[in-house]
Amino acid sequence: MSKKPTKKPEVPTTGHTWDGIQEYDNPMPRWWLWCFYLTIIWGIGYAIAYPAWPGIQSATAGVLGYSTRGEVAAEIAAANARNEAINTRLASADLSTIADDVELNGYATSAGSAVFKTWCAQCHGSGAAGAKGYPNLLDNDWLWGGDIESIHETVRVGIRTETHDETRYSEMPAFGVFEMLDDTQLDQVANYVISLSGEPQDATMVAAGAALFEENCTSCHGEKGLGDREQGAPNLADAIWLYGGDFDTVRETIYGSRFGVMPNWDARLTEAQINAVAVYVHQLGGGE
Repeated sequence: MSKKPTKKPEVPTTGHTWDGIQEYDNPMPRWWLWCFYLTIIWGIGYAIAYPAWPGIQSATAGVLGYSTRGEVAAEIAAANARNEAINTRLASADLSTIADDVELNGYATSAGSAVFKTWCAQCHGSGAAGAKGYPNLLDNDWLWGGDIESIHETVRVGIRTETHDETRYSEMPAFGVFEMLDDTQLDQVANYVISLSGEPQDATMVAAGAALFEENCTSCHGEKGLGDREQGAPNLADAIWLYGGDFDTVRETIYGSRFGVMPNWDARLTEAQINAVAVYVHQLGGGE
């Protein structure tokens, strides 16, 4: 006699119905449940062994004491140890002779590029071409000097920073704010300054502006407006402008002055790093 097939019990439903369709309440496969339980066990073990739960100031440390920060710090320490000898050479090297040492110059340029991209590119741009208010380091127009020693000094002490006693410092009077010149005189000086390298907005004001310039501006910018690097006074006759060379911008500069600030990097960088970034900037194309 053949056995009749055993009729499987009907699977209950969840009780949910969508458009007349009922959902079966099938149990989860056992292999899936065991995988799920294992992930819970693994998660608890991970939270105990490794940093996991965030707190107000830090996360739980984990019984293994592992730290990604510690791992990075160890890698940095190892790299510094490998480069210790050449960094010592770089820190004590005569800046003017580094270019003659192929090995040291290659290392300094590479290390300086890394320093520049980490600390300097935010203002001067990744390619060092600068932006409005931030000098272009690729040309040969330098406020404080473009030889490698001058670049090193600028990086070391900064410009108009309150955190260094030796910082490079200069301050242009705000001729309009302090009412040293009236509106007409501001227009005249602006026209004269623009005439040094281009076409003024109003040529009839140039002569009067020249007289005012001689009286108020030559002590810093020189009789011909060629500037003075000892004071950080820009050359006004080369058509290279830090904030813009149109009439309105030049007049605004004369009216309210400019006061750009650069940090002193000797508080954050080692002497080797300062030498390296000086070498890198100097070889970009504008170094003298």
